[in-house]
Amino acid sequence: MAFRLPRRLLLGAPALLAAPHVAHAQARPTVRFAFDWILNGPYAFGIAGERQGFFREAGVDITISRGFGSARVPLDMSAGTFDMAMADPTPVLRFMSQNPNNDLIAVALLWDQAPTAVTVRADGPITNISMLAGRTLAAPEFDGGRQVFPAFAAVNNIPFSSINWMSVAPELREPMLVQRRADGITGFVTSTALSLRALGMDLPAQRIFRYREHGLDFFYGSVLLTTRTYMERNPDAVRAVTHGLIRSLRWAFANRPAAIEALRAREQLTDVAIETVRQDMAMRELVDSPNVRRLGLGVIEAPRFQRQIEAVKLAYGLGDMPTPDRFYTDRFLPPAAERQLG
Repeated sequence: MAFRLPRRLLLGAPALLAAPHVAHAQARPTVRFAFDWILNGPYAFGIAGERQGFFREAGVDITISRGFGSARVPLDMSAGTFDMAMADPTPVLRFMSQNPNNDLIAVALLWDQAPTAVTVRADGPITNISMLAGRTLAAPEFDGGRQVFPAFAAVNNIPFSSINWMSVAPELREPMLVQRRADGITGFVTSTALSLRALGMDLPAQRIFRYREHGLDFFYGSVLLTTRTYMERNPDAVRAVTHGLIRSLRWAFANRPAAIEALRAREQLTDVAIETVRQDMAMRELVDSPNVRRLGLGVIEAPRFQRQIEAVKLAYGLGDMPTPDRFYTDRFLPPAAERQLG
């Protein structure tokens, strides 16, 4: 005897067959996100937020990749390699000036203070920044500290043309200083200081010239970058990532050991002791500031940023520059109450 489905089920079959497609259509979008450097302590907040489910709760899935220097970020973003990324605004401004048809835009400030610095040996001959003239500095070509150095040199009357740059791979930067093959190195102090310490050159053996302590105190640290095309096509995804990252940063600020544990779970070779110190340095020097306590996370103020724009233009001899409102929008930020540090 042949088996026949009841007529009511047959009539419903197309809907049943379509159900997986409907479910797929309602799936969370996946956003390709990149930090601007290796996944270490200062970036543990993003890994922790992913593990805590903050991005899923905001409405997106996120894939987090390491970066290879802030100057590389605008190139990768323009090429469509990533949808959103974290980057130092200085090389982004330079890229935007030199590529006027660019599509880049920042949607949040993540680090209020700049981490860029030059580090030399404390037992060496360089005791003040004027003595950097004529010296050999080692750094990757895309390194944020190297990219910002012209502005640092300009404000401190250091002849930029006198600097002998040694271009090295990221993992060779600190050994160049330890082995005395370079007079100094540039980079984010959160990276260089602790990487040197891991190689046996502890903090007392380092002489660190932070750019913000030598004329560039108005420079912002790192922004959350996307493109206008992606933003206009995927506003909900941009908003979700922005909310997720700021929530992650607030959570990591209050739960630092747990954030490092999340990093260790992702990067099994993480040196917990070193990365704990590195994270604390980032939270203390880059994230927490009077400006953030006043405004909350995420906010770029136009007058301050205009000073950075003018300094970058002068240092690089650039032409037309983006205005603050061309560079940044605050439309995707969470409410003020959700942007306060604990």
